[in-house]
Amino acid sequence: MTTRRQFVQLAAAAVGGATLPGAAFAQAQAWPTRPIRAMIPFAAGSSLDIVGRIVMDPLSAQLGQPIVIENRGGAGGTIGTALVAKSDPDGYSILIQASAHSAAPAAYSNIGYDVANDFIAVIPFGTLPNVTVVSPASGIKTLKQLVEKAKSSTITYASAGTGSATHWAAERIRVAGGFQGTHVPFRGGPDALTEVMTGRVDFTSMGMSSALPLIKDGKLVPLAVSTTKRSSALPDVPTTIEAGLPDSDYTYWMGLFVPAKTPEAIVTRLRSETEKALKNPNVIEKFGQQGIEPMPMSTADFNALIRKEIQSNIALVKAAGLKFN
Repeated sequence: MTTRRQFVQLAAAAVGGATLPGAAFAQAQAWPTRPIRAMIPFAAGSSLDIVGRIVMDPLSAQLGQPIVIENRGGAGGTIGTALVAKSDPDGYSILIQASAHSAAPAAYSNIGYDVANDFIAVIPFGTLPNVTVVSPASGIKTLKQLVEKAKSSTITYASAGTGSATHWAAERIRVAGGFQGTHVPFRGGPDALTEVMTGRVDFTSMGMSSALPLIKDGKLVPLAVSTTKRSSALPDVPTTIEAGLPDSDYTYWMGLFVPAKTPEAIVTRLRSETEKALKNPNVIEKFGQQGIEPMPMSTADFNALIRKEIQSNIALVKAAGLKFN
């Protein structure tokens, strides 16, 4: 039997226990009250920039505040990423990153932040094929021909920066193809694509979002896609594995991150609103046009993936003897 005194104590405990979740709910609902900065640590016009802007457009409308995109390219995305790592964890500085995020510890000895512990991986946007391209003037039509040329003469390959997803995708091809080459890093994908178009650099393995318009205009020749299955955006182009290079596939994901100490209630709401934005008809249409595949994954699983990739990338660098400059 419960006495009056016990009843009062239990009621007080119940009210007290509800206060914290209630306060957290109120905090999440009040946020945001001012513009949000979204850092994209690669150049404007890069695949990550294009995809990030597609998602941020409906997300901004849903949150009722402007989301201001800031592009800070350089050093494989680590410069812009470091700025977010040092930002106040209040939900007003968010990071749009890609596979280069988990590759940074393997590519750089001192990046100034801890990829696994200084960020919360909120939600992935999806996976995007990298497509290996050459200039039409090169006369190369297949990945096999590219590898043959690389083995018989010197070859250069461009990327959006040392340690970027485009760099890793090209290295997977180089290692699988068994050839040497000279890596030419740029500050972003658009510059890398320009150099390949002109023939000053032999090839690049670029994200589909930035390469596809140039392919459709006949300014670049697609040789293979990095995914394990063909892309709906370029259904006639084989995968690198189909083209004869085992273990050459590369998963290029993109997603949203916040500083590690961002309140859980804000993280939860940001994830929920981003999930809604990813279901926006305009986002679905544009993602489909670029061959972006959904990547449904919980926040916990996304963070686990980051930790796993950090270790696998470090192991790959050691096993393949990769050198980053």
